[in-house]
Amino acid sequence: MDIKTISSIPFSDQKPGTSGLRKTVKQFQVENYLENFVQSIFNSLEDFQNKTLVVGGDGRFYNREATQIIIKMAAANGFGRILVGRGGLLSTPAVSCIIRKQQAFGGIVLSASHNPGGPEGDFGIKYNIGNGGPAPESITNSIFAISQTINEYRIADVEDIDLDSLQTFNIGGTTIEVIDPVSDYADLMESIFDFDALRALFNNGVFKMKFDAMHAITGPYADEIFINRLGAPKDSIMNCVPLPDFGKGHPDPNLTYAHELVNIMMQDHGPDFGAASDGDGDRNMVLGSNFFVTPSDSLAVMAANATLVPGYAEGINGIARSMPTSQAADRVAEKLGLECYETPTGWKFFGNLLDADKITVCGEESFGTGSNHVREKDGLWAVLFWLNLIAVKNDSVENILVNHWRTYGRNYYSRHDYEEIPLQSGQAIIKRLTNYIDSNFLVGKTYHGNTIKITDNFSYQDPIDKSTSLQQGVRIIFEDDSRLVFRLSGTGTKGATLRIYLERFEPDGNNQHLDAQQALADLIDTAQDIADIKGITGRVTPTVIT
Repeated sequence: MDIKTISSIPFSDQKPGTSGLRKTVKQFQVENYLENFVQSIFNSLEDFQNKTLVVGGDGRFYNREATQIIIKMAAANGFGRILVGRGGLLSTPAVSCIIRKQQAFGGIVLSASHNPGGPEGDFGIKYNIGNGGPAPESITNSIFAISQTINEYRIADVEDIDLDSLQTFNIGGTTIEVIDPVSDYADLMESIFDFDALRALFNNGVFKMKFDAMHAITGPYADEIFINRLGAPKDSIMNCVPLPDFGKGHPDPNLTYAHELVNIMMQDHGPDFGAASDGDGDRNMVLGSNFFVTPSDSLAVMAANATLVPGYAEGINGIARSMPTSQAADRVAEKLGLECYETPTGWKFFGNLLDADKITVCGEESFGTGSNHVREKDGLWAVLFWLNLIAVKNDSVENILVNHWRTYGRNYYSRHDYEEIPLQSGQAIIKRLTNYIDSNFLVGKTYHGNTIKITDNFSYQDPIDKSTSLQQGVRIIFEDDSRLVFRLSGTGTKGATLRIYLERFEPDGNNQHLDAQQALADLIDTAQDIADIKGITGRVTPTVIT
Protein backbone atom coordinates (compact mmCIF):
# COMPACT_ATOMS: atom_id res chain seq x y z
CA MET A 1 0.00 0.00 0.00
CA ASP A 2 1.42 3.35 -1.06
CA ILE A 3 0.75 5.90 1.69
CA LYS A 4 0.92 9.60 0.93
CA THR A 5 1.61 12.18 3.64
CA ILE A 6 -0.01 15.46 2.63
CA SER A 7 1.03 18.77 4.17
CA SER A 8 -1.81 20.94 5.43
CA ILE A 9 -2.59 23.92 7.61
CA PRO A 10 -5.18 24.09 10.43
CA PHE A 11 -8.73 25.42 10.12
CA SER A 12 -9.89 27.44 13.11
CA ASP A 13 -13.55 26.35 12.97
CA GLN A 14 -13.36 22.59 13.55
CA LYS A 15 -14.77 22.45 17.08
CA PRO A 16 -17.39 19.66 17.30
CA GLY A 17 -20.81 20.57 18.66
CA THR A 18 -23.28 18.35 20.51
CA SER A 19 -23.41 16.02 17.48
CA GLY A 20 -20.02 16.32 15.83
CA LEU A 21 -18.78 18.82 13.26
CA ARG A 22 -21.48 20.35 11.04
CA LYS A 23 -20.79 22.83 8.30
CA THR A 24 -22.06 23.59 4.81
CA VAL A 25 -21.19 21.13 2.05
CA LYS A 26 -19.08 23.84 0.43
CA GLN A 27 -16.99 24.20 3.57
CA PHE A 28 -16.33 20.46 3.69
CA GLN A 29 -15.32 20.58 0.02
CA VAL A 30 -12.56 23.09 0.75
CA GLU A 31 -9.19 21.44 0.09
CA ASN A 32 -8.00 19.40 3.10
CA TYR A 33 -10.92 20.45 5.32
CA LEU A 34 -12.46 16.99 5.73
CA GLU A 35 -9.04 15.31 5.72
CA ASN A 36 -7.75 17.53 8.53
CA PHE A 37 -10.69 16.69 10.75
CA VAL A 38 -10.52 12.96 10.05
CA GLN A 39 -6.79 12.91 10.80
CA SER A 40 -7.49 14.84 13.99
CA ILE A 41 -9.91 12.09 15.00
CA PHE A 42 -7.32 9.38 14.36
CA ASN A 43 -4.57 11.36 16.13
CA SER A 44 -6.77 11.62 19.22
CA LEU A 45 -7.14 7.82 19.48
CA GLU A 46 -4.81 5.20 20.95
CA ASP A 47 -4.31 1.48 20.30
CA PHE A 48 -6.62 1.25 17.29
CA GLN A 49 -4.10 -0.33 14.92
CA ASN A 50 -5.39 -3.55 13.31
CA LYS A 51 -8.83 -3.02 14.89
CA THR A 52 -12.26 -2.49 13.30
CA LEU A 53 -13.80 0.82 12.21
CA VAL A 54 -17.43 1.19 11.03
CA VAL A 55 -18.16 3.87 8.41
CA GLY A 56 -21.48 5.03 6.97
CA GLY A 57 -23.80 7.97 6.55
CA ASP A 58 -27.26 9.19 5.65
CA GLY A 59 -26.65 9.46 1.90
CA ARG A 60 -26.77 13.24 1.72
CA PHE A 61 -24.77 15.12 -0.91
CA TYR A 62 -20.99 14.50 -0.54
CA ASN A 63 -21.57 11.27 1.42
CA ARG A 64 -19.95 9.02 -1.22
CA GLU A 65 -16.91 11.21 -1.74
CA ALA A 66 -16.32 11.56 2.01
CA THR A 67 -16.72 7.81 2.53
CA GLN A 68 -13.97 7.06 0.01
CA ILE A 69 -11.61 9.55 1.66
CA ILE A 70 -12.24 8.15 5.14
CA ILE A 71 -11.68 4.55 4.01
CA LYS A 72 -8.33 5.44 2.46
CA MET A 73 -7.25 7.48 5.48
CA ALA A 74 -8.34 4.77 7.95
CA ALA A 75 -6.28 2.21 6.01
CA ALA A 76 -3.26 4.53 5.91
CA ASN A 77 -3.50 5.11 9.66
CA GLY A 78 -3.48 1.41 10.50
CA PHE A 79 -7.04 0.17 11.02
CA GLY A 80 -7.11 -3.54 10.23
CA ARG A 81 -10.75 -3.84 9.17
CA ILE A 82 -13.27 -1.34 7.87
CA LEU A 83 -16.99 -2.12 7.68
CA VAL A 84 -18.83 0.25 5.34
CA GLY A 85 -22.51 0.23 4.47
CA ARG A 86 -23.42 -0.50 0.87
CA GLY A 87 -23.55 2.77 -1.04
CA GLY A 88 -21.82 4.40 1.91
CA LEU A 89 -25.17 4.22 3.73
CA LEU A 90 -25.85 3.46 7.39
CA SER A 91 -28.38 5.06 9.71
CA THR A 92 -26.89 6.49 12.89
CA PRO A 93 -28.54 3.86 15.14
CA ALA A 94 -27.39 1.15 12.72
CA VAL A 95 -23.79 2.35 13.08
CA SER A 96 -24.16 1.99 16.85
CA CYS A 97 -25.75 -1.45 16.43
CA ILE A 98 -22.92 -2.71 14.22
CA ILE A 99 -20.15 -1.27 16.43
CA ARG A 100 -21.62 -3.17 19.36
CA LYS A 101 -22.34 -6.40 17.49
CA GLN A 102 -18.91 -6.52 15.83
CA GLN A 103 -17.08 -5.23 18.92
CA ALA A 104 -15.52 -2.57 16.72
CA PHE A 105 -13.04 -0.03 18.04
CA GLY A 106 -15.36 2.77 16.90
CA GLY A 107 -17.15 4.32 13.95
CA ILE A 108 -17.44 7.43 11.84
CA VAL A 109 -20.93 8.72 11.05
CA LEU A 110 -21.45 11.05 8.09
CA SER A 111 -24.56 13.13 8.67
CA ALA A 112 -25.89 16.55 9.52
CA SER A 113 -28.94 14.81 10.99
CA HIS A 114 -32.10 16.84 10.35
CA ASN A 115 -30.37 19.69 8.48
CA PRO A 116 -31.15 20.15 4.75
CA GLY A 117 -28.94 18.41 2.18
CA GLY A 118 -27.86 18.97 -1.42
CA PRO A 119 -24.90 20.95 -2.79
CA GLU A 120 -26.17 24.10 -1.06
CA GLY A 121 -27.05 22.24 2.13
CA ASP A 122 -25.16 20.90 5.12
CA PHE A 123 -22.82 18.03 5.87
CA GLY A 124 -21.48 16.59 9.09
CA ILE A 125 -19.13 14.06 10.64
CA LYS A 126 -18.81 12.61 14.12
CA TYR A 127 -16.84 9.88 15.84
CA ASN A 128 -18.54 7.13 17.88
CA ILE A 129 -16.59 5.17 20.48
CA GLY A 130 -16.51 1.43 21.16
CA ASN A 131 -19.76 1.37 23.14
CA GLY A 132 -21.51 2.60 19.98
CA GLY A 133 -22.24 6.07 21.30
CA PRO A 134 -21.02 9.56 20.39
CA ALA A 135 -17.57 10.48 21.63
CA PRO A 136 -17.63 12.17 25.05
CA GLU A 137 -16.42 15.72 25.54
CA SER A 138 -12.95 14.54 26.59
CA ILE A 139 -12.43 13.09 23.10
CA THR A 140 -14.15 15.87 21.13
CA ASN A 141 -12.10 18.45 23.03
CA SER A 142 -8.96 16.52 22.13
CA ILE A 143 -10.00 16.33 18.47
CA PHE A 144 -10.49 20.08 18.37
CA ALA A 145 -7.16 20.79 20.08
CA ILE A 146 -5.35 18.59 17.57
CA SER A 147 -7.19 20.22 14.66
CA GLN A 148 -5.72 23.57 15.68
CA THR A 149 -2.12 22.44 15.24
CA ILE A 150 -2.34 19.70 12.60
CA ASN A 151 0.08 20.08 9.69
CA GLU A 152 -0.33 16.84 7.70
CA TYR A 153 -2.56 13.85 7.09
CA ARG A 154 -2.05 10.30 5.84
CA ILE A 155 -4.03 8.71 2.99
CA ALA A 156 -3.65 5.56 0.93
CA ASP A 157 -2.89 6.26 -2.73
CA VAL A 158 -5.38 3.78 -4.22
CA GLU A 159 -8.41 3.80 -6.50
CA ASP A 160 -11.89 4.25 -5.10
CA ILE A 161 -13.56 1.01 -4.05
CA ASP A 162 -16.91 -0.23 -5.36
CA LEU A 163 -19.38 0.75 -2.64
CA ASP A 164 -22.40 -0.76 -4.39
CA SER A 165 -21.53 -4.48 -4.19
CA LEU A 166 -21.47 -6.65 -1.07
CA GLN A 167 -17.86 -7.78 -1.26
CA THR A 168 -14.49 -7.62 0.46
CA PHE A 169 -11.43 -5.64 -0.63
CA ASN A 170 -7.89 -5.42 0.66
CA ILE A 171 -5.74 -2.29 0.81
CA GLY A 172 -2.35 -3.39 2.06
CA GLY A 173 -2.96 -4.90 5.47
CA THR A 174 -6.51 -3.50 5.76
CA THR A 175 -9.66 -5.45 4.90
CA ILE A 176 -12.65 -3.44 3.68
CA GLU A 177 -16.05 -5.14 3.83
CA VAL A 178 -19.06 -3.59 2.11
CA ILE A 179 -22.00 -4.81 4.22
CA ASP A 180 -25.79 -4.78 4.03
CA PRO A 181 -26.72 -1.58 5.91
CA VAL A 182 -30.11 -2.89 7.08
CA SER A 183 -29.97 -6.56 8.12
CA ASP A 184 -28.13 -6.33 11.48
CA TYR A 185 -30.36 -3.48 12.64
CA ALA A 186 -33.57 -5.20 11.50
CA ASP A 187 -32.53 -8.37 13.33
CA LEU A 188 -32.00 -6.33 16.50
CA MET A 189 -35.48 -4.80 16.23
CA GLU A 190 -36.99 -8.28 15.78
CA SER A 191 -35.26 -9.38 19.00
CA ILE A 192 -36.80 -6.51 21.00
CA PHE A 193 -40.38 -6.22 19.75
CA ASP A 194 -43.26 -8.67 19.34
CA PHE A 195 -43.19 -9.03 15.57
CA ASP A 196 -45.98 -11.66 15.68
CA ALA A 197 -48.30 -9.13 17.36
CA LEU A 198 -47.26 -6.47 14.85
CA ARG A 199 -47.94 -8.78 11.90
CA ALA A 200 -51.41 -9.44 13.32
CA LEU A 201 -51.95 -5.69 13.73
CA PHE A 202 -51.14 -5.00 10.10
CA ASN A 203 -53.16 -7.95 8.88
CA ASN A 204 -56.36 -7.26 10.85
CA GLY A 205 -57.86 -5.40 7.89
CA VAL A 206 -58.63 -2.32 10.00
CA PHE A 207 -55.39 -0.75 11.22
CA LYS A 208 -53.70 1.74 8.90
CA MET A 209 -50.28 3.34 9.24
CA LYS A 210 -48.32 5.96 7.33
CA PHE A 211 -44.57 6.22 7.86
CA ASP A 212 -42.66 9.06 6.18
CA ALA A 213 -38.93 8.49 5.64
CA MET A 214 -38.64 12.03 4.20
CA HIS A 215 -36.38 10.75 1.36
CA ALA A 216 -33.74 10.05 4.00
CA ILE A 217 -31.83 7.06 5.34
CA THR A 218 -34.67 5.16 7.06
CA GLY A 219 -36.41 4.38 3.75
CA PRO A 220 -34.62 1.05 3.15
CA TYR A 221 -34.98 0.14 6.83
CA ALA A 222 -38.72 0.86 6.76
CA ASP A 223 -39.13 -1.19 3.60
CA GLU A 224 -37.37 -4.20 5.11
CA ILE A 225 -39.03 -4.03 8.54
CA PHE A 226 -42.57 -2.85 7.81
CA ILE A 227 -43.15 -4.35 4.36
CA ASN A 228 -40.92 -7.43 4.17
CA ARG A 229 -40.89 -8.61 7.79
CA LEU A 230 -44.22 -7.33 9.16
CA GLY A 231 -46.35 -7.58 6.02
CA ALA A 232 -47.67 -4.03 6.10
CA PRO A 233 -49.31 -2.82 2.87
CA LYS A 234 -46.85 -1.08 0.56
CA ASP A 235 -48.74 2.21 0.86
CA SER A 236 -47.97 2.24 4.60
CA ILE A 237 -44.64 3.92 3.83
CA MET A 238 -43.83 7.01 1.80
CA ASN A 239 -40.81 8.94 0.53
CA CYS A 240 -38.61 5.90 1.15
CA VAL A 241 -35.95 6.37 -1.55
CA PRO A 242 -32.96 8.18 0.01
CA LEU A 243 -31.92 11.19 -2.09
CA PRO A 244 -28.78 13.37 -1.76
CA ASP A 245 -30.97 16.47 -1.35
CA PHE A 246 -33.81 14.69 0.51
CA GLY A 247 -36.13 15.51 -2.38
CA LYS A 248 -35.40 19.21 -1.76
CA GLY A 249 -37.13 18.82 1.60
CA HIS A 250 -36.03 19.52 5.16
CA PRO A 251 -35.63 16.09 6.84
CA ASP A 252 -36.71 17.22 10.29
CA PRO A 253 -39.68 15.21 11.62
CA ASN A 254 -41.80 17.91 13.18
CA LEU A 255 -45.15 19.54 12.51
CA THR A 256 -43.60 22.20 10.27
CA TYR A 257 -41.27 20.23 8.01
CA ALA A 258 -43.13 16.91 7.86
CA HIS A 259 -46.18 18.78 6.57
CA GLU A 260 -47.07 16.14 3.95
CA LEU A 261 -47.49 13.49 6.64
CA VAL A 262 -49.21 15.93 9.00
CA ASN A 263 -51.81 16.78 6.35
CA ILE A 264 -52.53 13.08 5.86
CA MET A 265 -52.87 12.42 9.58
CA MET A 266 -55.00 15.47 10.34
CA GLN A 267 -57.68 14.73 7.77
CA ASP A 268 -60.97 13.03 8.64
CA HIS A 269 -60.76 9.22 8.47
CA GLY A 270 -56.99 9.31 8.08
CA PRO A 271 -54.60 6.55 9.19
CA ASP A 272 -54.64 5.33 12.78
CA PHE A 273 -50.92 5.87 13.27
CA GLY A 274 -48.37 8.12 11.65
CA ALA A 275 -44.65 8.57 12.13
CA ALA A 276 -41.64 10.17 10.49
CA SER A 277 -37.90 9.97 10.89
CA ASP A 278 -35.09 12.37 10.06
CA GLY A 279 -32.03 12.55 7.82
CA ASP A 280 -29.90 9.98 9.65
CA GLY A 281 -32.69 7.98 11.29
CA ASP A 282 -32.17 8.87 14.94
CA ARG A 283 -35.21 11.12 15.46
CA ASN A 284 -38.93 10.42 15.29
CA MET A 285 -42.31 12.09 15.31
CA VAL A 286 -45.38 10.15 16.44
CA LEU A 287 -48.93 11.01 15.42
CA GLY A 288 -52.36 9.52 15.93
CA SER A 289 -55.42 10.34 13.91
CA ASN A 290 -55.78 14.13 14.34
CA PHE A 291 -53.40 13.92 17.28
CA PHE A 292 -49.74 14.88 17.93
CA VAL A 293 -47.55 13.29 20.60
CA THR A 294 -44.81 15.52 21.97
CA PRO A 295 -41.42 13.78 22.27
CA SER A 296 -41.47 14.44 26.01
CA ASP A 297 -44.81 12.68 26.41
CA SER A 298 -43.60 9.90 24.12
CA LEU A 299 -40.65 9.18 26.43
CA ALA A 300 -42.94 9.14 29.48
CA VAL A 301 -45.42 6.74 27.84
CA MET A 302 -42.62 4.39 26.79
CA ALA A 303 -41.15 4.35 30.30
CA ALA A 304 -44.56 3.76 31.90
CA ASN A 305 -45.41 0.88 29.54
CA ALA A 306 -42.01 -0.69 28.88
CA THR A 307 -42.91 -4.06 30.37
CA LEU A 308 -45.47 -4.56 27.57
CA VAL A 309 -42.56 -4.85 25.10
CA PRO A 310 -40.73 -8.23 25.14
CA GLY A 311 -37.28 -6.65 25.22
CA TYR A 312 -38.13 -4.83 28.47
CA ALA A 313 -40.52 -7.35 30.04
CA GLU A 314 -38.37 -7.63 33.18
CA GLY A 315 -38.67 -3.90 33.83
CA ILE A 316 -36.35 -0.92 33.42
CA ASN A 317 -33.49 0.25 35.63
CA GLY A 318 -34.05 3.98 35.36
CA ILE A 319 -34.86 6.90 33.05
CA ALA A 320 -32.86 9.86 31.79
CA ARG A 321 -33.89 13.00 29.95
CA SER A 322 -32.11 16.10 28.76
CA MET A 323 -32.68 19.15 30.95
CA PRO A 324 -34.94 21.00 28.45
CA THR A 325 -37.15 17.92 28.03
CA SER A 326 -40.38 18.08 30.01
CA GLN A 327 -40.61 16.54 33.47
CA ALA A 328 -43.31 14.08 32.42
CA ALA A 329 -40.77 11.24 32.64
CA ASP A 330 -39.86 12.29 36.18
CA ARG A 331 -43.44 11.65 37.28
CA VAL A 332 -43.32 8.14 35.82
CA ALA A 333 -40.02 7.45 37.55
CA GLU A 334 -41.41 8.65 40.88
CA LYS A 335 -44.46 6.39 40.62
CA LEU A 336 -42.37 3.39 39.59
CA GLY A 337 -39.71 3.98 42.24
CA LEU A 338 -36.97 4.61 39.68
CA GLU A 339 -34.17 7.15 39.37
CA CYS A 340 -34.63 9.85 36.78
CA TYR A 341 -31.45 11.61 35.64
CA GLU A 342 -31.40 15.13 34.17
CA THR A 343 -28.52 15.65 31.73
CA PRO A 344 -27.36 18.38 29.33
CA THR A 345 -28.59 18.28 25.75
CA GLY A 346 -26.59 15.81 23.66
CA TRP A 347 -26.96 12.04 23.43
CA LYS A 348 -23.38 11.49 24.55
CA PHE A 349 -24.41 12.37 28.10
CA PHE A 350 -26.60 9.25 28.30
CA GLY A 351 -23.73 6.91 27.40
CA ASN A 352 -22.15 6.51 30.84
CA LEU A 353 -25.55 6.03 32.48
CA LEU A 354 -26.46 3.32 29.97
CA ASP A 355 -23.11 1.57 30.25
CA ALA A 356 -23.40 1.56 34.05
CA ASP A 357 -26.95 0.10 33.85
CA LYS A 358 -28.30 3.11 35.71
CA ILE A 359 -30.96 3.68 33.02
CA THR A 360 -32.78 1.68 30.36
CA VAL A 361 -34.72 4.34 28.43
CA CYS A 362 -33.80 7.94 27.71
CA GLY A 363 -34.87 10.82 25.54
CA GLU A 364 -34.65 14.41 24.43
CA GLU A 365 -37.39 16.85 23.55
CA SER A 366 -35.81 17.29 20.11
CA PHE A 367 -37.65 14.23 18.81
CA GLY A 368 -35.11 11.68 20.04
CA THR A 369 -35.80 8.62 22.20
CA GLY A 370 -33.81 5.46 22.77
CA SER A 371 -32.79 2.71 25.14
CA ASN A 372 -29.92 0.44 26.11
CA HIS A 373 -30.20 -1.55 22.85
CA VAL A 374 -27.77 0.91 21.18
CA ARG A 375 -26.02 4.09 22.27
CA GLU A 376 -27.81 6.50 19.93
CA LYS A 377 -31.32 7.80 19.80
CA ASP A 378 -33.31 5.64 17.42
CA GLY A 379 -36.25 6.77 15.30
CA LEU A 380 -37.52 3.42 14.01
CA TRP A 381 -37.12 1.84 17.44
CA ALA A 382 -39.48 4.48 18.83
CA VAL A 383 -41.99 3.87 16.03
CA LEU A 384 -41.93 0.11 16.65
CA PHE A 385 -42.32 0.72 20.39
CA TRP A 386 -45.53 2.68 19.81
CA LEU A 387 -46.81 0.07 17.37
CA ASN A 388 -46.12 -2.64 19.96
CA LEU A 389 -48.13 -0.68 22.56
CA ILE A 390 -51.02 -0.19 20.13
CA ALA A 391 -51.05 -3.92 19.34
CA VAL A 392 -50.97 -5.00 23.00
CA LYS A 393 -53.38 -2.38 24.33
CA ASN A 394 -55.67 -2.55 21.29
CA ASP A 395 -56.20 1.18 21.64
CA SER A 396 -55.57 4.42 19.74
CA VAL A 397 -52.60 6.74 20.13
CA GLU A 398 -54.84 9.45 21.57
CA ASN A 399 -56.47 7.17 24.14
CA ILE A 400 -53.10 5.78 25.24
CA LEU A 401 -51.82 9.30 25.92
CA VAL A 402 -55.03 10.65 27.49
CA ASN A 403 -55.10 7.69 29.87
CA HIS A 404 -51.47 8.35 30.70
CA TRP A 405 -52.32 11.96 31.63
CA ARG A 406 -55.15 10.78 33.85
CA THR A 407 -52.69 8.62 35.76
CA TYR A 408 -49.64 10.87 35.90
CA GLY A 409 -50.98 14.36 35.15
CA ARG A 410 -50.17 16.39 32.05
CA ASN A 411 -47.04 18.45 31.52
CA TYR A 412 -48.11 21.10 29.03
CA TYR A 413 -44.99 21.65 27.00
CA SER A 414 -43.77 23.40 23.86
CA ARG A 415 -40.56 24.47 22.17
CA HIS A 416 -40.31 27.71 20.18
CA ASP A 417 -37.42 27.94 17.72
CA TYR A 418 -36.15 31.19 16.25
CA GLU A 419 -34.00 29.85 13.41
CA GLU A 420 -31.18 31.60 11.55
CA ILE A 421 -31.13 34.73 13.66
CA PRO A 422 -27.82 36.64 13.60
CA LEU A 423 -25.34 34.96 15.93
CA GLN A 424 -24.70 38.24 17.74
CA SER A 425 -28.45 38.58 18.43
CA GLY A 426 -28.62 35.10 19.92
CA GLN A 427 -25.56 35.79 22.03
CA ALA A 428 -27.02 39.11 23.16
CA ILE A 429 -30.17 37.38 24.43
CA ILE A 430 -28.19 34.77 26.36
CA LYS A 431 -25.88 37.48 27.77
CA ARG A 432 -28.91 39.51 28.87
CA LEU A 433 -30.36 36.48 30.67
CA THR A 434 -27.01 35.52 32.18
CA ASN A 435 -26.60 39.01 33.60
CA TYR A 436 -30.04 38.70 35.17
CA ILE A 437 -28.98 35.43 36.80
CA ASP A 438 -25.64 36.76 38.02
CA SER A 439 -27.34 39.78 39.64
CA ASN A 440 -30.34 37.77 40.93
CA PHE A 441 -32.41 40.46 39.22
CA LEU A 442 -35.43 38.32 38.28
CA VAL A 443 -36.11 36.42 41.51
CA GLY A 444 -39.33 37.62 43.13
CA LYS A 445 -40.52 39.54 40.08
CA THR A 446 -43.93 38.78 38.54
CA TYR A 447 -44.68 38.62 34.81
CA HIS A 448 -48.19 37.95 33.50
CA GLY A 449 -49.20 36.51 36.86
CA ASN A 450 -46.11 34.29 37.18
CA THR A 451 -43.71 34.98 40.06
CA ILE A 452 -40.12 33.84 39.58
CA LYS A 453 -38.69 31.55 42.28
CA ILE A 454 -35.29 30.42 40.91
CA THR A 455 -32.97 31.33 38.05
CA ASP A 456 -29.76 29.56 37.06
CA ASN A 457 -27.59 28.30 34.21
CA PHE A 458 -27.77 24.51 34.30
CA SER A 459 -24.60 22.59 35.16
CA TYR A 460 -24.12 18.84 35.29
CA GLN A 461 -21.71 16.48 36.99
CA ASP A 462 -21.69 13.04 35.43
CA PRO A 463 -22.47 10.57 38.25
CA ILE A 464 -20.19 7.96 36.69
CA ASP A 465 -16.98 9.71 35.62
CA LYS A 466 -17.55 12.92 37.66
CA SER A 467 -16.87 15.16 34.62
CA THR A 468 -18.57 18.57 34.75
CA SER A 469 -20.45 20.47 32.04
CA LEU A 470 -21.28 24.11 32.72
CA GLN A 471 -23.66 26.70 31.20
CA GLN A 472 -25.98 24.19 29.57
CA GLY A 473 -29.07 26.37 29.46
CA VAL A 474 -30.68 29.31 31.25
CA ARG A 475 -33.53 28.19 33.52
CA ILE A 476 -36.27 30.38 34.98
CA ILE A 477 -38.50 28.52 37.44
CA PHE A 478 -41.71 30.01 38.83
CA GLU A 479 -43.45 29.54 42.17
CA ASP A 480 -45.86 26.97 40.71
CA ASP A 481 -42.83 25.09 39.27
CA SER A 482 -43.65 26.14 35.72
CA ARG A 483 -40.44 26.91 33.87
CA LEU A 484 -38.77 28.56 30.91
CA VAL A 485 -35.48 27.36 29.43
CA PHE A 486 -33.38 29.29 26.91
CA ARG A 487 -30.59 27.76 24.80
CA LEU A 488 -28.65 28.50 21.64
CA SER A 489 -28.67 25.35 19.52
CA GLY A 490 -25.42 23.88 18.24
CA THR A 491 -26.93 21.93 15.33
CA GLY A 492 -27.34 24.62 12.68
CA THR A 493 -24.79 26.04 10.26
CA LYS A 494 -26.32 29.46 9.51
CA GLY A 495 -26.48 32.17 12.15
CA ALA A 496 -27.93 30.88 15.40
CA THR A 497 -31.08 29.12 16.54
CA LEU A 498 -32.60 30.34 19.79
CA ARG A 499 -34.69 27.64 21.47
CA ILE A 500 -37.21 28.48 24.18
CA TYR A 501 -38.78 25.64 26.16
CA LEU A 502 -42.02 26.24 28.07
CA GLU A 503 -43.58 23.90 30.61
CA ARG A 504 -46.45 23.83 33.11
CA PHE A 505 -47.82 20.85 35.04
CA GLU A 506 -51.57 20.21 35.25
CA PRO A 507 -52.63 17.46 37.68
CA ASP A 508 -56.40 17.94 37.21
CA GLY A 509 -57.84 15.62 34.56
CA ASN A 510 -60.60 18.12 33.85
CA ASN A 511 -58.02 20.67 32.67
CA GLN A 512 -55.85 18.45 30.48
CA HIS A 513 -57.68 18.99 27.20
CA LEU A 514 -56.34 22.43 26.26
CA ASP A 515 -54.12 23.17 23.28
CA ALA A 516 -50.57 23.53 24.56
CA GLN A 517 -50.13 27.04 23.12
CA GLN A 518 -53.33 28.12 24.88
CA ALA A 519 -52.28 26.56 28.18
CA LEU A 520 -48.83 28.19 27.96
CA ALA A 521 -49.90 31.59 26.57
CA ASP A 522 -48.86 33.56 29.66
CA LEU A 523 -45.44 31.84 29.74
CA ILE A 524 -44.97 32.62 26.05
CA ASP A 525 -45.60 36.30 26.76
CA THR A 526 -43.30 36.15 29.78
CA ALA A 527 -40.46 34.68 27.70
CA GLN A 528 -40.83 37.44 25.13
CA ASP A 529 -40.74 40.14 27.79
CA ILE A 530 -37.81 38.78 29.82
CA ALA A 531 -35.59 38.03 26.80
CA ASP A 532 -36.73 41.03 24.69
CA ILE A 533 -36.76 38.79 21.63
CA LYS A 534 -38.59 41.28 19.42
CA GLY A 535 -36.35 44.15 20.45
CA ILE A 536 -33.11 42.23 19.89
CA THR A 537 -33.97 40.09 16.85
CA GLY A 538 -36.94 41.89 15.28
CA ARG A 539 -38.78 38.56 15.29
CA VAL A 540 -42.40 38.54 16.42
CA THR A 541 -43.10 34.82 16.05
CA PRO A 542 -40.99 31.65 16.13
CA THR A 543 -39.91 29.87 12.95
CA VAL A 544 -40.98 26.48 14.30
CA ILE A 545 -43.32 25.57 17.16
CA THR A 546 -43.34 22.01 18.48
